[in-house]
Amino acid sequence: MANILVVDDEMGIRELLNEILSDEGHVVYSAENAQQARTVRDQLQPDLVLLDIWMPDTDGVTLLKEWSKDNKLTMPVVMMSGHATIDTAVEATRIGACNFLEKPIALQKLLKTVNQALERVLPKDDVFKGNSNVIKEYSTTMLVSTSDKSSALDSSRQSIDGEFVSPSGADAELSPGHFDLPLREARDIFEKAYFEYHLKKTGGSMTKVSEYTGLERTHLYRKLKALGIDVRKAGNNGS
Repeated sequence: MANILVVDDEMGIRELLNEILSDEGHVVYSAENAQQARTVRDQLQPDLVLLDIWMPDTDGVTLLKEWSKDNKLTMPVVMMSGHATIDTAVEATRIGACNFLEKPIALQKLLKTVNQALERVLPKDDVFKGNSNVIKEYSTTMLVSTSDKSSALDSSRQSIDGEFVSPSGADAELSPGHFDLPLREARDIFEKAYFEYHLKKTGGSMTKVSEYTGLERTHLYRKLKALGIDVRKAGNNGS
């Protein structure tokens, strides 16, 4: 299972790729423009990005150049387009893209390209050993709203409007011991705490949580159900 960011201004493409990749067991985040893509990339550190070339605000090649310049190409990027020329594909590859998908995207071609791209990603254990800041940045950015991220992570607490609160449910707390668990189990614990936090913060508003996380509502409902989260209880907890 991998975290995959799909960046495309066409809702139909986003929903289609979301459905296919979710069925393969991946967690899919969506962005309809470059600004949303920047936010999701910085906050979630996806394992792979599927990036459309032609977008209305900032095109995919320009965004790819930006990430390359800012040393943010820490994940493989696959470009997508139905109108790109060979020169555009070559330029994207030169900048740092690992592959190119031509629209309309064939199912088998998509899955093969995604699997090949994910093979380029270092195993999570190796990444964490090589850069201890990865865990800290991933956890604190998503769980904490405070200027002192390090101390907030140590206390495993969150800040809502300046007041520190714990995640709902004792087993939702993150602790150093959780990093000794298999990746999937640790990720489930983190994601459960993350979604419960935002459901509580928004009063259980699925619309707001969907907009913030970049998940389509249908996939968000499935994700919460898989994590065993009761939307009503999570939204009302502590209120």
